[in-house]
Formats: sequence, structure tokens, C-alpha cells
Amino acid sequence: MGKYSIQPERSTLHGSFSRDYDPILTIDSGDSVRYSTLDAGWGLEPFSNEGPRKKFEPRDRPRDAGHALCGPVAILGAEPGMTLEININEIRPGGWGWNSAGGFAHPVNQRLGIAEGEEFHLNWQLDADFMLGTSDKGHQVALSPFMGVMGMPPDEPGIHSTFPPRFCGGNIDCKELIAGSTLFLPIAVNGGLFSIGDGHAVQGDGEVGCPALECPMELVDINFVLREDIHITTPRAKTPTAWITMGFHEDLNEATMIALEGMLDFMQEQYGFERKEALALASLVVDLRITQIVNGVRGVHALLPHGALK
Repeated sequence: MGKYSIQPERSTLHGSFSRDYDPILTIDSGDSVRYSTLDAGWGLEPFSNEGPRKKFEPRDRPRDAGHALCGPVAILGAEPGMTLEININEIRPGGWGWNSAGGFAHPVNQRLGIAEGEEFHLNWQLDADFMLGTSDKGHQVALSPFMGVMGMPPDEPGIHSTFPPRFCGGNIDCKELIAGSTLFLPIAVNGGLFSIGDGHAVQGDGEVGCPALECPMELVDINFVLREDIHITTPRAKTPTAWITMGFHEDLNEATMIALEGMLDFMQEQYGFERKEALALASLVVDLRITQIVNGVRGVHALLPHGALK
């Protein structure tokens, strides 16, 4: 199996999705890629009081208007209707990160009455050996790193924003997708054209402040497998503790129903349950969680713990 490495540089970076982008790398099913990534905002250094921080340049807008992503990577033989299995082997954050709240016109900030005035900002030192973050104001949090954006373009013309999650992935922002997890995404275009970015050192369900603990990633090791035997229309994941199905929609109630439908589909496939039987059991053992509420398109994930059904 092949092993490849991608570093963030002009030839590997972009800030949008499109079926028309040429792949920077073409691999076989079963190959692995080791990435280093910038933070979502294209930063090359932490924030400081010395003025604007240095960011990656040059950038080509609108192609580079969104999150800093590495890719796209094409997988030989990938076709619409197949599923891309993305095995997340290792994630190691860089040495710094940041997050903020308030001070800009976002619906969450406006509803909470904190859209005006200065943005509250925290700079963090990240210890990847002890998985500990320490802010410039002395707060400490345990780290649980994952990638906020993993996805492929839809089969639609033009350039597509990195901000909303889609059926084929994107800005999923699911904190469960840590090392040891596997993400399954429907493939919409030939080659798949997978991209990754938006490293989060830690995030709560909901991502309620808009940023998570945004950081560059020193290492993200991923193995890719084409699956012709799995037929899904929305993302699915297997984590060290649970199976997960995901729903995305502008309406949180509809996102919830999409996630639940995906879980019932999974339970029928996995256990041979009838639909009503699956729902009756889901009411006992499946948790519904709000993935994020800040990307315009809301996310909900349904979680079935391993071993919950004996």
C-alpha cells in the first residue's frame, strides 16, 4: 500500500470545493496520506497584541475564501454511488491555537446580545504529549483533537463554500471523529476529490461560540478505502465508542430527522430489524446530539454505543 505526505503550500491549498479542481495527488484504494494543515483561518502564527498576525499568502479569491484545506486527493476507481472509507489513524495538534466569542454579527452572538464591542479572544499553548491546552489567561482544558472539515465536492457546477456541511462531507465539525475513528462518505464525483482542514484541538457539541479551539495540525494520518458494498446517502462514522449517523439541514428539526433516519437505516442493515422495531429500540439506546449550530446548515448526530444492543 502506498504512503504519501502533503504539506500546506500554494500548490496544495484551497478554500472551497469544486468538481472542477485538478487533484494534487491520485492514490489507490488502501493508500495512506500524512497531512500537515494550517488553522482554518490560514494563520501562520498565533494572534498577538503586536498587530495583525501573519497569514498564508498569496490567496486566490473566491477559490480561497473559506477554510484552509489540503487537497483535493483523487482515489483511482472512485465513482458516484460508491462510499469512501476514511480511517483516521493519528492526529497530533501543533503547538498553538485560539478561540473567541462575541464581537461580530453572527446569529448566535446577536441572540445572546454579545455581537457588539470587542471580540473576546483566547490564545492557547497546546501540549500534544500530555494533550493539555493552557490559555493566555490561565484556563486549562483537556485536548481531544479532530478535523472539522473532511469532505468532497457535490456533482454541481461552480465553486462551493467550505462553511456548510453537505451529504458528501465538508464542515462536519463532529467532535467524535478522533483518532481511531472511521468516517464513511458518499462519493458524488469521479475520483472523489477529498480535501481536509480546519483542525480543532477540542470542541464541545454545538460549537456554540462559533470557533472551536482552532489550531494547525502537525500530523493527520489517514487511510482511504473505496467501498462498493456500502450504499449511503449521508455521512456515517464508527468511533472507538459508537456508531454515528449524521443529519445536516438549515432547520435543526429536519437535521434531527435526517440523522435519525440514517440510524434506523443502519440498525436495519446491521441487525435485520423491521423499521418500527428499529425505532422502538433506538428510543432506548440511541442518543441524539447537536453537532453544531453555527455553520448556517445545522448538524445533528445520532449515536449508538457499541454493545448497547446485546
